[in-house]
Amino acid sequence: MEDFMANLSKTYQPKEFEKKIYEMWEEGEYFKPQRGKKGEAFSIVLPPPNITGQLHMGHALDHTLQDILIRYKRMQGYDTLWQPGTDHASIATEVKVVERIRQTLGKTKEEIGREEFLKHAWAWKEEFGDRIVEQMKKLGDSCDWSRERFTMDEGCNEAVLEFFVKLYEEGYIYRGNRIINWCVDCKTSLSDAEVDHEDNNGHFWHFKYMFKDSDEFLEVATTRPETIVGDTAVAVHPEDERYRHLIGKMLVVPFIGREIPLIADEYVDPEFGTGVVKITPAHDPNDFEVGLRHNLEQIIVMNEDGTMNEKSGKYAGMSRYECRKEIVKNLEEAGLLVSVKDHAHAVGHCYRCHNVVEPMVSKQWFVKMKDLAQPALEALETKKLNLVPDRFDKIYNMWLENIRDWCISRQLWWGHRIPAYYCEDCGEMIVAKQKPERCYKCHSANLEQDEDVLDTWFSSALWPMSTLGWPEETPEMFRFFPTSTLVTGYDIIFFWVIRMVFSSLYLKKEVPFKDVFIHGLVRDDQGRKMSKSLGNGIDPLEIIDHYGADALRFMLASSNTPGNDMRFYMERVESARNFANKLWNASRFILMNLEEYQPVLTTREEVEPYFELGDKWIISLSNKVAKEVSDNLDKYELSLAADKIYDFTWSNFCDWYIEMVKPRLYGEAGSEKDTALYTLQYVLKKILKLLHPFMPFITEEIYSYVETEHKLIVAEWPVFEEKDSYEVEENEIEIVMSAIKAIRNTRSEMNVPPSKKARLLVVTEGATESIFVKSEGYFKTLSSVSGLEFVQESDVPSDAVSIVIDKAKLYLPLEELVDFEKELERLNKEKEKLQNEIKRAEGKLNNKGFTDKAPDSLVQAERDKKVKFEEMLANVLDSIAKIQK
Repeated sequence: MEDFMANLSKTYQPKEFEKKIYEMWEEGEYFKPQRGKKGEAFSIVLPPPNITGQLHMGHALDHTLQDILIRYKRMQGYDTLWQPGTDHASIATEVKVVERIRQTLGKTKEEIGREEFLKHAWAWKEEFGDRIVEQMKKLGDSCDWSRERFTMDEGCNEAVLEFFVKLYEEGYIYRGNRIINWCVDCKTSLSDAEVDHEDNNGHFWHFKYMFKDSDEFLEVATTRPETIVGDTAVAVHPEDERYRHLIGKMLVVPFIGREIPLIADEYVDPEFGTGVVKITPAHDPNDFEVGLRHNLEQIIVMNEDGTMNEKSGKYAGMSRYECRKEIVKNLEEAGLLVSVKDHAHAVGHCYRCHNVVEPMVSKQWFVKMKDLAQPALEALETKKLNLVPDRFDKIYNMWLENIRDWCISRQLWWGHRIPAYYCEDCGEMIVAKQKPERCYKCHSANLEQDEDVLDTWFSSALWPMSTLGWPEETPEMFRFFPTSTLVTGYDIIFFWVIRMVFSSLYLKKEVPFKDVFIHGLVRDDQGRKMSKSLGNGIDPLEIIDHYGADALRFMLASSNTPGNDMRFYMERVESARNFANKLWNASRFILMNLEEYQPVLTTREEVEPYFELGDKWIISLSNKVAKEVSDNLDKYELSLAADKIYDFTWSNFCDWYIEMVKPRLYGEAGSEKDTALYTLQYVLKKILKLLHPFMPFITEEIYSYVETEHKLIVAEWPVFEEKDSYEVEENEIEIVMSAIKAIRNTRSEMNVPPSKKARLLVVTEGATESIFVKSEGYFKTLSSVSGLEFVQESDVPSDAVSIVIDKAKLYLPLEELVDFEKELERLNKEKEKLQNEIKRAEGKLNNKGFTDKAPDSLVQAERDKKVKFEEMLANVLDSIAKIQK
């Protein structure tokens, strides 16, 4: 064994080894696939972080969960691939680059031109693209970095072009005037998934819509008075008796003078408000559909920056909100404003800049979604795709069942440029992967490419395939596609997950992954979303610098439950670091004993005949924990797995077993000492393996001193083995531990110092007596008793302090130490507690609802509890009687 005393720090200092360990993993190429023993593949694609950002706590959670699964499967012998990469993030990156150009050059992007702008954008990518990758490495991400991809690299671009052209040629992509979400700040269209709907406190303005050449009017309500100038009709329900006689008459748009018809359409809800609605086809998605049905004119009254255009009459040049105020004022002055009522309603906001989006008719590129959505719905229904937890099935289905055509064009320069070319001479449009030399129709060479780029999610939809080489049928595609599991937050189910599913089903007739493991958001300790505006963000890199990556990872994993948000408490990070420190100190203690003493008996065959009760118990418990942790990980119950490893390591191994064996370690050389050291090392290795996916750095560092020939990252994952199962000894040690705890509690209540030792009188017989005989050493070590004495009830001194446990009566003859008045008070409290437990059990057993409906096992368990409490109460009453004699 390596001389650890010269290398292993006396205290847990993660900075001393985390960087060294990661470099060792990279140099050894342990993150690459084809190291598996089973031949089965397991793959995950990393949700590509934006090149604009840095690692935040959401990334830390997402990456930790993925790394746990990858490390677990790698140790199980799977051929694992964690495919990394970054996203070009069209809108976010362009905003950053535009701002940098403004600050450094004092110019707009239009002033420097597209070609020069793209040079700046690529320079940004080179400068910041690798930053987040280095941060991911600090967290411990075991991605195969040799395969790192970028959504605008040559291979991904080839995949995007192939996908676009195929969709277009098969009739799924079209270009046309449709109502879209327009961000007046980012100056681009947005898909429905890129719009966040937030509840806003607004108003309903009720006003009079006057009929042409008449004093008659209809009362109409709107939340957006600025769009009145774009109205091309007013509508009522065709069966609304109040207005049926007016259908077809003409009204006049206030302040514009345009004559518009009163139409009938079933879209109108006659029960809502006055049953009359204004129709603005160019600025409302529902009105747009009504307009198509009635062949209404589409009048766009706003510019791209949210100001009113020349078609808005005297309001031209005003911002949309200035226009709103002015129109309301003019309606009031003209006697047309009926009332203003408060109205809370959901308003769409840009997911990037958070400004209110404007519904607007625009000529854009769209993907027809109805036929593409159906296979994605069927995949979930037939369980080809599983969402974990499955409560997200409803959201997934609802989104696909109500999906609208996907607007994929963006008025940006940074991104995949749309592969459509227009002939400047004849107007012909050609969609092709490469720019044609000449127009197919008139043979002109005067061709110009479409100015727009594709939605970022168009390329991200191909991520599981493009990163593996599609459209080529590469060996990696054959080996790792479909991928195994996708880990992602619930906030991008619509943005990303659904698009990957329908794209993969369309192109490959397969789902892109079998399972989608969905987690929630990381919130602050008050439950608020972390944000710059609130100033409540926590930098994971600062946490790593202060506490170490393992502490952060373990906290995130143990605090997370599938699909639920988690609150970030610094105390939990500190607790995780304390756990790492506990493991470090325990490991150092074991290694120190192994260095100072070379056992003669070192193999399982040699030591097994000398196993003591505690040895078998801890080995058996570790065997059981290994099975339970594996089961939890297979079900994506990562927090339960973490909790079980924590409890076993801290309580069972460190607090109990290490203390049990100390006398053997400090004793003479021989089989007892050899067996203790074997068991300590055997169980420690298992702990390190089980804990490695969660806390990879500290476990690899310690393992390098325990096992010098192999690296923990590729060590064999522990499995349940019959030879390690000692059920009888597990049950026996539970009795012993229960007795020791009871003795400790009793001594503590009586303020008896550990240095004061006394005989433990035991009244029991049969199997229980043999358990106590085998465990006398544990009682001496762990409960400050001088020895065990087995006696009859009649031989117990009248002033002995009784300790009530199941299956035995224990007494401490502490005549000189006990304040009998206090002891009587303690016993009376114990009596009251047991009487309450008996009363509670009787209440349940007398409840027909419980005994008739509960499983037989639960009812019997309650009966057994009642019998046990009655026996314990009898012992307490007996002790009280003795003191009161």
